[in-house]
Amino acid sequence: MQSNPIAEIAQLLFESQTQARIGAAIIGAVLQAQSGRWTEIARAMAGTEAAAYKRLQRFMAAEDLKDVLARLHDPQAPFVIGDPTEIPRPQAKHTPYVGYLKDGKTRGFWVLQLATPYRGRALPCSFVTYSSQTIEAEATSRNQYHFRAFAEVKDLLGDRPLVLDREFSYLGLLQAPHAEQVAFVIRLHLSGAHPPRFTLVNGDPISPQILPGRTEIYSQVYYKGEVPVNIIGVWQKGFRRPLWVMTSLSPEAGLAIYRQRMKIELTFRDLKSLLGMHKIMNRNARWMEQSLALLMLAFAIGLVAGELLRDLLFGGGLPPYPQTNPATPDAPTRKWYRYSGLFVLLKLKISLTTSQAQAFASAILTVFTNLLFPPVRTLVQT
Repeated sequence: MQSNPIAEIAQLLFESQTQARIGAAIIGAVLQAQSGRWTEIARAMAGTEAAAYKRLQRFMAAEDLKDVLARLHDPQAPFVIGDPTEIPRPQAKHTPYVGYLKDGKTRGFWVLQLATPYRGRALPCSFVTYSSQTIEAEATSRNQYHFRAFAEVKDLLGDRPLVLDREFSYLGLLQAPHAEQVAFVIRLHLSGAHPPRFTLVNGDPISPQILPGRTEIYSQVYYKGEVPVNIIGVWQKGFRRPLWVMTSLSPEAGLAIYRQRMKIELTFRDLKSLLGMHKIMNRNARWMEQSLALLMLAFAIGLVAGELLRDLLFGGGLPPYPQTNPATPDAPTRKWYRYSGLFVLLKLKISLTTSQAQAFASAILTVFTNLLFPPVRTLVQT
């Protein structure tokens, strides 16, 4: 990249000019190091590693990066996505926030990430961390951590649904959005030895079934006899198994929204594989969450930059309206389909002309300006 728009984006994110300058250097170093570990970030910054590490420490102590990350929430997005991730830490025997993962044997903690869609990808805007250790220490339950996550975005959600994957199809979680009147769309996992239990209004049990090539709908049934939901199943020809979706919306609307989420899953894989989210480790929970927020900020900038760079190089050119254009450009090549934008940005050796670099930087700044300062609707007559 011959032009670096990170400094201009940092000016939009941070109030202090000094903090914006340092923040831009740190975010750039995160992308260069492809890591959220402080030592690796400092090594990628200008100057000596020791001096860079001190600058990084002071920056992290001064900024609430979760608040900065929350500014990336898109109020015009049609839905909000939840993505749970296990962060294994097998050697962390004395770290207070590390407990045991789902298998009950591996040490680690969970990150519930919240994001809004952007051109077929997802921009993170919030997250909550929890583990068996923190649940026990705070005399609460895993469900309460999910409730906290939903509470953080409840006012932002409005009438929009929260879209979750099948890890979340259990009663305790569903009671929270139902009680708070939050719309939800969740993929169901009906195969296996212990499928979820559904009943009719009169309490009679039902077992959703479907044949290949068919669509089946079960309206106003009760999940485990308590939460009213609608279920839709689709088994397309050529697929080994059907797709089941449970929602508080109409079945057809829930399915359409979840199909959009399925195309976004690559985003979360990139965050883990290309930026090493699974390597995050700090001695206390505050620094761990600061590190996660920093990584997600860098990821968001890298994602937008990478997607636009992919369009420029392999999609027939930059889109005229980069903040709203469809995910697929008019003239995509095989390379456009082969690589994610973040992979193009971080892994491919790219050289742009001066005019390309200027147009590229302008497009990225346009996206973040519209995201951070969306147009305000007025009732003034024209």
